[in-house]
Amino acid sequence: MSLSEKYRAKRYAEIIHQDQAVKEVAKFLKEFPKKKSLVLHGPAGTGKTSLALAAAKENDLEVLELNSSDLRNRAKLEETLRPATQQSSLFKKGKVLLMDEVDGVTGTDIGGIPELVKLIHSTSFPIIMTCNDVWQSKLSPVRQKSKLVEMKPLDLGSIISLLLKISEQEGFNKSPQFLKQIAIKSQGDLRAAINDLESYSRLDSEEIDLTDKRNVSQSIFNVLRRLFKERQPFLELFDTTDESLDEILLWIEENIPKEYKNETLVKAYHALGSADVFRGRIYKNQHWRFLVYQNAFQSAGISFAKDAPLDGFTKYEKPKRILKIWLNNQKIAKKKTIAKKYARMVHCSTKRALRDFTVLTPILKQESVQQKLKLSDDEIAYVNGLR
Repeated sequence: MSLSEKYRAKRYAEIIHQDQAVKEVAKFLKEFPKKKSLVLHGPAGTGKTSLALAAAKENDLEVLELNSSDLRNRAKLEETLRPATQQSSLFKKGKVLLMDEVDGVTGTDIGGIPELVKLIHSTSFPIIMTCNDVWQSKLSPVRQKSKLVEMKPLDLGSIISLLLKISEQEGFNKSPQFLKQIAIKSQGDLRAAINDLESYSRLDSEEIDLTDKRNVSQSIFNVLRRLFKERQPFLELFDTTDESLDEILLWIEENIPKEYKNETLVKAYHALGSADVFRGRIYKNQHWRFLVYQNAFQSAGISFAKDAPLDGFTKYEKPKRILKIWLNNQKIAKKKTIAKKYARMVHCSTKRALRDFTVLTPILKQESVQQKLKLSDDEIAYVNGLR
């Protein structure tokens, strides 16, 4: 048995640093069938499956554990899950259906999400699902039917404390500094930390390459949800997504009005404006040291614009300004190609043709000129549409 399995939490009291999640799960089982399904969501290694199993043990419930990676189509869901939602437990007080990695179920019309929603509606027993990213669009029907409970990444101190306990019980005799290095490398993933402890314990050396940290990437929707809903400094929040600071700025600009009103809206836009000022200075003067200020204003500045954390679900949208910028770039590209063709024909520079484009427009609208310049249909449509 691996150490991560050997030291898996088996009771509510053994679940580390997830007090609010424990309360929500206990409340869900107590109030069933007020809500028939619950989704535990959060980064890997935060104890989602362990909490579900602990909840079953605390309530003397039989666990029917299913992995959604094996249930990727409607037929399989119908064959396996539907009978399980109706048959009583033979030996326990009741039953709980546990579906791990529900984000692995297909979201197509012939896939598992529509059927899963039907099963949630018809089940006689509570269904607990786990996933890393509950905000995927395909999981929208499941979110509407389910109670959502977030599992947060574990802090460094909690991971070190558990690693110290395991190290003592297993007789590894490793230094606190060594355990701290493992905890840092885990990036809040307790399971990964325990697995690393098991691997490194076989080595005599206590040196760990901290540059080889695990890639903990979050979707932009998760980043926005934390930024808007929580109230924290968040100076390293954007390190968890693949989006650039400039792209994130556009996402924030688009979705601020969905979360903030009145004075908080003013404060948020003021912070975003300050971030944009430093962004401009960076590109104009190449002062990249200002990047830290852009990051601070559009992370901590936005988060602290509100007086308290916000509740409720908000549907975030892609920034429309990206589309507008793209459309404008397409127009400029056509203008440049037309000016280049004209400049080649009359032996002047492209720069001058662009400068005089307004004056040249009536000439360029002539069909004979368009044929002479060999303008494409798109270029002709562009010219003819100019006033």
